[in-house]
Amino acid sequence: MSKKPIIVFEGIEGSGKTFHINNVQKHLIKKKIKFISIREPGGSINAEKIRKLILNNKSNFDKVTDLLLYLAARNENINILIRKNINKKIILIDRFIDSTIAYQHYGMGVDLSFINYINNFLLKNIKPDFTFLNLVNKKNLKLRLSKRKILNRYDKFELKFYNKVQLGFIKLSNFKKNKYLKINSNSDVSINKKIILNKIDKLI
Repeated sequence: MSKKPIIVFEGIEGSGKTFHINNVQKHLIKKKIKFISIREPGGSINAEKIRKLILNNKSNFDKVTDLLLYLAARNENINILIRKNINKKIILIDRFIDSTIAYQHYGMGVDLSFINYINNFLLKNIKPDFTFLNLVNKKNLKLRLSKRKILNRYDKFELKFYNKVQLGFIKLSNFKKNKYLKINSNSDVSINKKIILNKIDKLI
């Protein structure tokens, strides 16, 4: 594995992935290690514009339109941020390829071969080196979403949708066991922080 790996944090809403990415950023800054951090949707200037469109509560896109918007944002990140930094800096990504499959295929039912075809076209030889999958139960999901001051369109699905998406993530992780680490986000956050940072140190 490259010592400048692509490290992805996956998980449904309220699973703590963004919190842990922030901790990893602080850890790398403290160690004076160069990195970039990207969120999906979002990241580059144009990808952030697409993010606002996707997550806007007034948006009501068809599921295939949603998929294509996500992939359009990804294409901007690949061309503007990822390709020029790959193998030069650690790349942290808040949601990536497996989120598209978990949400758009397992959650919404979009054809998997169609998703894979476009992803492969965009990514070429780019692929994550390691993924942290943050898992959360229904009780904590509801609790954490209830505490958010602002909810976007993807924070407002029914619980059964998030359940399908999380099960999709688990299926994907089972195919790549040596490149995935499941994090029980229902556990004490300090324990998970230590687990993640220890793994990060081994990866870099």
